[in-house]
Amino acid sequence: MENEVGHEIADALAVLLRRTTRTQLHKQLTDGMGDAVDELTYPVLSALARTGPRSAADLAADAGIDRSGVTRRASRLEAAGLVRREPDPTDRRAHLLVLTEQGHSTVTELRARLAAHIMTGLSSWPPGEAEMFARHLRRFTADGPFS
Repeated sequence: MENEVGHEIADALAVLLRRTTRTQLHKQLTDGMGDAVDELTYPVLSALARTGPRSAADLAADAGIDRSGVTRRASRLEAAGLVRREPDPTDRRAHLLVLTEQGHSTVTELRARLAAHIMTGLSSWPPGEAEMFARHLRRFTADGPFS
């Protein structure tokens, strides 16, 4: 029984972690947000919001993109006024990517869209189940096999 539950969870996670699943979700979330904000730049914005200022090399792992991909996407976001580059105080040769005020506002809108998208998907669940799921998912990510 326990092994079956583990397989069921692994199968569900595989769907969530598929690149095509993420890309499709990012496309939906960024629709109408402007030319610079799309399924390609979303991971950079999201990672910067989670981690704070980072170099492109350091941000690459969090964004799930290689360093050159982060740099290209950051250039688009910089041209749109959502990201700026600042000298790295610990390395004079490097620069940090930093969300601008407009970048923070964009991330706030994207997070609101994501929350609404999730709640739409849970709207048919019986009362209390979504809250229970959220608690268990938070616990699984904090204390489970990925912590």
